[in-house]
Amino acid sequence: MEYEIVELEEKTVIGISTRTNNQAPHMGAVIGGLWEKFFTQGIYEGVPDKRSGMPLGIYSDYAGGVLDDYDFTVGCETTAGDYVPKGMEKRQIPAGRYARFVVKGHMQRAVAAFWQELWSMDLDRAFGADFEEYRNQDVENAEVHIYVGLR
Repeated sequence: MEYEIVELEEKTVIGISTRTNNQAPHMGAVIGGLWEKFFTQGIYEGVPDKRSGMPLGIYSDYAGGVLDDYDFTVGCETTAGDYVPKGMEKRQIPAGRYARFVVKGHMQRAVAAFWQELWSMDLDRAFGADFEEYRNQDVENAEVHIYVGLR
């Protein structure tokens, strides 16, 4: 898989979260349900001061093993400062070096295939936060930029 190394500034994201792991029997349904809730229950519209309209999926707070639990957050980058609407959470994506991958294809299948392949790659991962930036909302022909934190 091809990627480029990029330096990113810290990002503040407001959205909703859950905790899961890759071996949980209903992990896909849990994450999919979080995305559905984000878009169908007015949460996307309620994120204040969006920096852009692009939704993000963030994987954070995990030790680095494929079996480890992690937090998954669906949200948008924001400039809202300390204000967090009721029922939402604020997360920070740390500044630093990231490997940026561009994934194209069916939104769910292409992203799932990416993560499967990533676990076999020899990257010096930081495991602080990795995130997906959805560049369009075309389920069949999605473009997703995936950032993997590096040491």
